[in-house]
Amino acid sequence: MTRRVLVVGMVAVFAGVTALCTLGRVWAGNAQAPVDYTKVAPMDLVNNTPKGQLTNPYKDTQADVVAQGGQFLLSYSCSGCHGGGGGGGMCPPLTNDIWVYGGDDDTLFRLVVLGSDELQKQGYMRKGRENVVGPMPPFAAIVKTSDDLWKILAFVRSKYSGDPAYKFGTPPDQQ
Repeated sequence: MTRRVLVVGMVAVFAGVTALCTLGRVWAGNAQAPVDYTKVAPMDLVNNTPKGQLTNPYKDTQADVVAQGGQFLLSYSCSGCHGGGGGGGMCPPLTNDIWVYGGDDDTLFRLVVLGSDELQKQGYMRKGRENVVGPMPPFAAIVKTSDDLWKILAFVRSKYSGDPAYKFGTPPDQQ
């Protein structure tokens, strides 16, 4: 009887280890490899990422990233409409707490890539109002890489001057 208990115990241990190994392979298979945003066109990222899942890999506290984002803001002509520091011009400021379509990373990335008309066609609705109500043109063909756009958005976040609770859009408890 003791030998049988030992065999049953060993089989149970073997089955457990096999199950854990299988789960480990499944979890590893579902894990996504890091994305090299320097090699991904912004439109490709939008087309291949489900709505709501784009997240900026950079923080607005990374001085080198923010500096690069500020340079990209100028080089991609964002400043021609939104002002050199994003404070507004003939188009809305990028520094206040009014997010016309929402202030989360996903919405902002898609807004720049698609422009406001296409963003609305994809079901996004205006949430806020600014004095300027003209459409945002699509920049998918202008911004070279997703990395460039993420850095621009980090720069924009770094210049935010509104209510801290609204820095990333309307807080869930306020919606």
